[in-house]
Amino acid sequence: MSTARAVALECLVSGEKQGAWSDGYLKKAIRQTGLSGRDAGLCTQIVYGSLQNKLLLDWYIDRYSSVPTEKMESAVRNTLRLGLYQLLFLDRVPVHAAVNESVTLVKTKSRNPRAAGLVNAVLRTIDKERGFGLPEPEELSIRFSHPAWLVKEFSDTLPADELEALLAADNAPAPIVAQVNTLKTSPAALTAELTAAGVAVSPHPWLPDCLELAETGSLEELAAFRDGKFYIQDAAAKLAILAAAPKPGMCVLDACAAPGGKSFAAAIAMEGTGEICANDIHPHKKKLIEAGAARLGATNIKTGIMDAKRFDPAMENAFDLVIADVPCSGLGIIRKKPDIRYKDPEPIKGLPQVQRAILETVSRYVRPGGTLLYSTCTLLRRENEDVVAGFLTGHRDYALEKFVLPGPIGAAEGMLTLWPHRHGTDGFFITKLRKRG
Repeated sequence: MSTARAVALECLVSGEKQGAWSDGYLKKAIRQTGLSGRDAGLCTQIVYGSLQNKLLLDWYIDRYSSVPTEKMESAVRNTLRLGLYQLLFLDRVPVHAAVNESVTLVKTKSRNPRAAGLVNAVLRTIDKERGFGLPEPEELSIRFSHPAWLVKEFSDTLPADELEALLAADNAPAPIVAQVNTLKTSPAALTAELTAAGVAVSPHPWLPDCLELAETGSLEELAAFRDGKFYIQDAAAKLAILAAAPKPGMCVLDACAAPGGKSFAAAIAMEGTGEICANDIHPHKKKLIEAGAARLGATNIKTGIMDAKRFDPAMENAFDLVIADVPCSGLGIIRKKPDIRYKDPEPIKGLPQVQRAILETVSRYVRPGGTLLYSTCTLLRRENEDVVAGFLTGHRDYALEKFVLPGPIGAAEGMLTLWPHRHGTDGFFITKLRKRG
């Protein structure tokens, strides 16, 4: 059976070599290797921690290594990151365990006979220097491990006194948020059931029918999950549906629906009535939505394959509500996908063109008097406010519509950005538009 550190190293190396997303690869690897309990928890923590602090870890390694990190074999570089993260951030891991396990690991994973000596020397030197106070980098980019271009993007939008708070929030763990399926149960009943199963449960501080979970183990193995009594979805995505305000009996289109969370929230808000067309361009994602809807008992969800950029005359003026949660850079969910910050920024520059094309097309599917919801999980203005402003310039038949959300959110004048450091949610953008009658 693989060890927690070995699985963690495989995850990081695969991310570098194959472009694998850490969250998906990690879940699959933990399941396949049989890690459970404490080992699975350690593996997850050191993978996420190493990615969240990668630029900072490399900064320290480069100061104390005779070989620059960029020149190292991937297995050596990532073994050092894992070991150093444990030394600097995990008090409960003894120094000898962090160092010795790293040396043992690199002996089995590296082709370089000198790698073990390098790893041992760097980790022990940094540990020794801790006693005299390690230097701290001045650059926010290094301190919080966000590429300089991304720090600049955020600084152009946020007040200076909030920038560090956002970067720190990106490196903090995201809560596990469960949306209660009120078609099958109530928050009180689900809390009691999950508590009896050993899960730590607390009500969300301000979002109704929403719970925060801890000590869950494998969610898929919980009877309440298998029975469809809840689904996992961040508060931000649920807030988007609250802004859209679907009503029982409506005809709704979720144009980019995968993995289905917003369709599920709409189905519950509609009390299982009406019809939701949950469409996506990818056939394999259609199956995921169908499986989720079946588990939740959301019988008013129908799935389909659809390219949201291509106009379908059969759907013109056909829907009371159209949800367009468009493809985006994903830079609002860094705390859940820590490696997304390191992706090449060039490809995302073309996203606004795709987003505008989708918005332009699906706006024709809204009946007169109906609602169009545009949302993203990014914090970049060019994918959010700029796309909506451009759309409104060319569409006088649409106007922003005010909405009110619970808790600290309150009223919004048609457009709203949710920030991790302000609201404790994913970074998310919501726009509600009304088509004139």
